[in-house]
Formats: sequence, C-alpha cells, structure tokens
Amino acid sequence: MQATGRLSVSVLGAGLIGMDLATKIMRSDCLDLRLVAGRHDAAELRRAARRGLPVATGGIQSLVDAEEDFDVVFDATNASFHAEHAEKLAASGAMIVDLTPSRVGQMIVPTVNREDIGSHRDISMVTCGGQACVPILHAIARVHEIDCVEVVTTAATLSVGRASRLNLDEYVQTTQDAIRWFTGVEDVKALVNISPARPAATFRVAMYLRGRDLTTDSVRALVTRAADEIRTYVKGFGVSVCTVNDSTAFVSVEVTSSGDRLPHYAGNLDIINSAAIQAAECYAADRLARAGRETA
Repeated sequence: MQATGRLSVSVLGAGLIGMDLATKIMRSDCLDLRLVAGRHDAAELRRAARRGLPVATGGIQSLVDAEEDFDVVFDATNASFHAEHAEKLAASGAMIVDLTPSRVGQMIVPTVNREDIGSHRDISMVTCGGQACVPILHAIARVHEIDCVEVVTTAATLSVGRASRLNLDEYVQTTQDAIRWFTGVEDVKALVNISPARPAATFRVAMYLRGRDLTTDSVRALVTRAADEIRTYVKGFGVSVCTVNDSTAFVSVEVTSSGDRLPHYAGNLDIINSAAIQAAECYAADRLARAGRETA
C-alpha cells in the first residue's frame, strides 16, 4: 500500500474486459493503475498507451519482471491460463482478482460475501451472469425453500470477446457452481445465449425458480432490496420482470453500461468489471483500516 492509502494495481489482459477495466480503475480513489499487460502489441494496447496508460506487451512475464510489487492484479485473460498466472504471481504477495471463469479461487459476489474478500489471495468474480443473478437468488433462497433454479443469460455478440467465446463451457459450469454454492439449491441449470440481433440486445439474465410458499409480496421485496444493493456499484442494473404464480417465480434483470468506452448494451462487461473493482476497493478499505489500528 502506498503512502497515499491507495493500492498499486495491474491489469493482465488487453481485450474488451481488460481495457474497460483499466478505464474504470483510473477513476478509483482507492486504486492506482500501474500497468496494463497484454501478450501482443495489439491495437487496443497502442491506443491505451496514447491515452497515457502504462502498458507492456510481455503478458504475465511483464508483471513478474516489473520493478515494483503490485497489491492487486486483475486477471482478464483466459480461464485456461489463470492457474499458471496465479502460480507465477505467488511470490509477489499480490491479491489476484480473477475475471475468468476458471473456478480456481474463492468465489466472490460483493453484496453476498464481502467478508471473504480479504481472507483469500486468489478471488474469482465468477461470471457476468453470476454477478447479476446470484444476489437475487441468494436473497430469495435465504427466505424460501427452493427446489430448482434455471438461469438464461443473453449477451450481444458484439460484447463478447475471443477469450470469452473460448470459455463458454467454463462459463456455464462456473455459473451453475456459483448458484449452487451461494443458494444451497442442487437442481440448477444455466444457459447462455450470444445474440446476433440488431439492434444489439441489452445484457439480460432471466431466472426461473420453483419452490415452497413463494408469494408476490415476499419475492418482490427481496428482489428489490438485492437490486438496490447491486446498484451501489452497478448503476445500470434494473429489474424488468418479477412475477410469482403458484409455486414458481420468474425474475428478469437487465444491465446497461454506464458509459466509459462501452456501448449501452454491454452490461455484461460493465457488471463483472464493476464487481471486480468493488471487491478490490473493499480490500483496500480493509487494509487501510487495519493499518490505522496497528499505528494507533
């Protein structure tokens, strides 16, 4: 941690997620972006350099060889590489925030298990669909006995980069694992739809639940409270449908991008990046509070 109380951070990956993440970090009062590392001298990385961002083209080796240690490293690459990246960064002591669906580190959804963030060196932001649906499903499952859950995520094809397309199987499995872990419901199915529609489809997550004693008043109150908490760091999060009939509930949420470099429909990128930054800022606040207690 720097004398200013800000954490030094780096971003590994220069695709759609990595570059939007870097832009958002530049606005943080708690995080100081020190390096964006890609594996190639790509156009996005060159544009980032022209915007004044610190960049390198050596991938993970750029972070290993850096003259400074980073407090936080965001891994925005590919699920198949994350375990290798975590191993190479082990000696640095950095907390790694994994934005790939690798299922390696502790799963974190900031509004649900914020208290776990500082206890693990490698934390997983699950998936964009997981960040959208888990808080809603967790809130309902804490009050009602749920027998089964089905989740369908829809994202515009223009908002899904190459690495994400390579990880679609991991995406589905990780989303299912997160729903089971955070709700305790075993009968879970997750699907993903990459839509070619024009105009581009807004990022949307539809949730179907079957359970006991579900009522309209109870479910709507739980969904509204969970959505309000998410909106503290994802401004474009909204509930479009919330209905209950007999023993089934249907909830649909949409996420629009809050701007930056993203088109409005790319809420999938906005929510996972915003959740990752929220987790890192919680980590920074906890470290600052701990440092204050030690010097008091």
